[in-house]
Amino acid sequence: MPELSGKHIVLGLTGGIACYKAAELLRRLQDAGATVDVVMTEAATGFITAATFQALSGRPVWADTWDARAPNRMAHINLARTADAILIAPTSTDFMAKLAHGMADDLLSTLCVARGAVPLLIAPAMNHEMWTHPATQRNARQLRQDGITLIGPAEGYQACGETGSGRMMEAAQILQALVAFFQPKVLAGKRVLLTAGPTSEIIDPVRVLTNRSSGRMGYALAQAAAEAGAQVTLVSGPTALPCPDDVTRISVTQAREMHAETLARAPNTEIFIAVAAVADWGIANPSAQKLKKHDDDAPPVIQFVPNPDILADVAALPAGPWCVGFAAETEHLHEHAQAKRQRKGIPVIVGNLAQQAMEAADTELIIFDQHGAYPLPRQDKLQAARQLISWIAAHLPA
Repeated sequence: MPELSGKHIVLGLTGGIACYKAAELLRRLQDAGATVDVVMTEAATGFITAATFQALSGRPVWADTWDARAPNRMAHINLARTADAILIAPTSTDFMAKLAHGMADDLLSTLCVARGAVPLLIAPAMNHEMWTHPATQRNARQLRQDGITLIGPAEGYQACGETGSGRMMEAAQILQALVAFFQPKVLAGKRVLLTAGPTSEIIDPVRVLTNRSSGRMGYALAQAAAEAGAQVTLVSGPTALPCPDDVTRISVTQAREMHAETLARAPNTEIFIAVAAVADWGIANPSAQKLKKHDDDAPPVIQFVPNPDILADVAALPAGPWCVGFAAETEHLHEHAQAKRQRKGIPVIVGNLAQQAMEAADTELIIFDQHGAYPLPRQDKLQAARQLISWIAAHLPA
């Protein structure tokens, strides 16, 4: 099911060159299943036409407080009472000031004041000097105190030719933030520690021993836990994935580094989810120089040493976190997963078939505990992560 299916979003636009991004944002909101009504300020119509958004949305665009298309001449009330959220992107400097002071001198600002309990999210877009101005920062603090969610801004090249903070977030990022906003906060206030990605055991300065883990499942779980309101720390092996918003990432390379960083943080954690594909063996005799190949040489002898068991060591901590493990198997998934759960001494383990999950965008998970197995449908890893986080929240010990 699309992530915003059944949601009614009012998309507001204020004056700024970033209005061009709002056209893509509208499309993404619709692709996510939302019904979208667009409200534009007069300044916004100077950058992009209402006809563009009417064509894209297939719905009337609202810009005039006295628009006679509203039978009661109260478009601000009608839209506010039917919306699940109001999203203003871009939000200009002066419109932030209006919101901070409760001004209502056009349709969009009046709609915001009249919204009642409808959530309001804004994506600031302005020159970096305008964003860092003390008055703007004061207004931003006030808006957050009033319960308004700020999405961004980002840093980067700006239309004025300068570079700095104030650039509007990209449409995909704004959509992600809106979807995250709607996720149930089932882990609000909880501290969650995760491991993710592969480890990389050094053979020499050029070569490593690693595995095919992409890290996607672990990063999806970190994102889902943060969306659920948790304070999330992610100890990650080498991966090119971007760190999810509101997640603290600790980057490591080898299994022993991951062990040290995880054990240092585990005592102050309530939930530990071990998703990383940790190498069972490290290299006992890494070479300080690149191993050279010669025609008359035998292959180098690589000596292995067992790596520490991160999950078992965390599970053995006195008063340690509630632990969830992962088992990526190639056969006999039920038997191997339950055996691993019992061997590690943990309440829950999540299994999947490695040949189907590694490097894939989707997965088919099975949750195992002492009572049995609970399969989840094959789906995108982020959707699977959200379902798993909901299951964890429902089964945490009281």
